[in-house]
Amino acid sequence: MKRLFWMGVGVAVGVSASRKVSQAAHRASPAGVGASLGEGLRELGAGLGAFGAEVRAGMSEREDELYSYVEQSTNIPVRPAVPAAPEPTPAARHTRAPRRGAAGR
Repeated sequence: MKRLFWMGVGVAVGVSASRKVSQAAHRASPAGVGASLGEGLRELGAGLGAFGAEVRAGMSEREDELYSYVEQSTNIPVRPAVPAAPEPTPAARHTRAPRRGAAGR
């Protein structure tokens, strides 16, 4: 019974070691390095995007605070008017013209 137990332990250790060695070899290969680099760049891009969003939100909040302070101290409304987006006219819409010389299409 002891031999069967130790044989099972040996097989489990062998399988575990084999998996760790193959994972380390994959990480050291060009494909593994590229995948790791790509993942790092994606994380960096997501972090930069979140940082930019936080900065824009903080800028907007501070801008509102400054406008409120100026309006309270001068009693003059200074907030810029936000123009409404114009409605697109039918002539301004882009339409795709039929192709000339393409008889079979």
